[in-house]
Amino acid sequence: MNRRQFMQSVVAGTVGLMSGEVLGGNTTGQVLPRAAGPTRTRVALVRTGNRATGIKRAIGLLGANPVAGKRVLLKPNFNTADPFPASTHNDTLVQLIAELRGMGAKAITIGERSGPPDTADVLRDKGVYALCKRLDVGLINFEDLPPENWTKVVPPGSHWNDGFLVARPVLDAECVVVTCCLKTHGYGGVFTMSLKNSIGFVHKKNMRELHSSFLSQRKMIAEVNVSYRPALILLDGIEAFVDKGPMEGPKKRADVILAGTDRIAIDAVGLAVLKELGSNRAIMDTTIFAQEQIARAVELGLGVKDPGAIEIVSDDEAGRSYSEKLRRILAKG
Repeated sequence: MNRRQFMQSVVAGTVGLMSGEVLGGNTTGQVLPRAAGPTRTRVALVRTGNRATGIKRAIGLLGANPVAGKRVLLKPNFNTADPFPASTHNDTLVQLIAELRGMGAKAITIGERSGPPDTADVLRDKGVYALCKRLDVGLINFEDLPPENWTKVVPPGSHWNDGFLVARPVLDAECVVVTCCLKTHGYGGVFTMSLKNSIGFVHKKNMRELHSSFLSQRKMIAEVNVSYRPALILLDGIEAFVDKGPMEGPKKRADVILAGTDRIAIDAVGLAVLKELGSNRAIMDTTIFAQEQIARAVELGLGVKDPGAIEIVSDDEAGRSYSEKLRRILAKG
């Protein structure tokens, strides 16, 4: 049974999903964790302030093409319309779309749910409607989807009271590509990168529970990621919020572009960058794999289990030198 056939068979609206796949014998609505994440993964790192060349180089370093011939759902970070690094830089979006087209993507559709502001207002203020028209790219405002286009997902050992609703276009997508920013999160998340970016796939009515669950919030963020598996992740770390966030905060220049397929690995390397830059105590005083978003994602089998499983690759001396600094930081956990 393919994904589209499965989604058509959903009647009750509660499904068990893991990395976008249907798990046989799961009739309770609980998601079953994979036995283990991948034993090793590659994160491409390019040291640059040039998005156009940096994105191309980073994706090329991965040595794979997961989008050729596929309809791509592209998820930016448009939680608000505040300027980068609060939200995805439009230049990053334009360059990534061009790169996906060059890799043979059959079609590209941007999908997003913003908040607290209305998604339509954020998309307007960011100029996304005009961008999509100019680039002939589709656009789905998840906030406008009717009730029947949301599916309830209940993770294993869930910290959500009754699961959460995920936009069905995400579950039905042939290929999901995510682009995120590099920043701290001053409202309980600690940091917001690829794992946190997935919150934009969840219905807005679930946000009250997430934002009021201070003790479980980081674990709940990780749990949302059981609902899909990205084919490609791009992190724009040219600048970063090193404190406060996610809308505003003190910034530092990092001049890095990261690419990979493993959310744990991307966020772990991103945290190493924040530590190298110098960040707040929540970042500096906690080892990377002890961060609750990371630790819970490891429990769920969403990616690599330890820093030794992350291979950072670069294509020039500046990148290799910086990667070595990050490896030393990662090695501490």
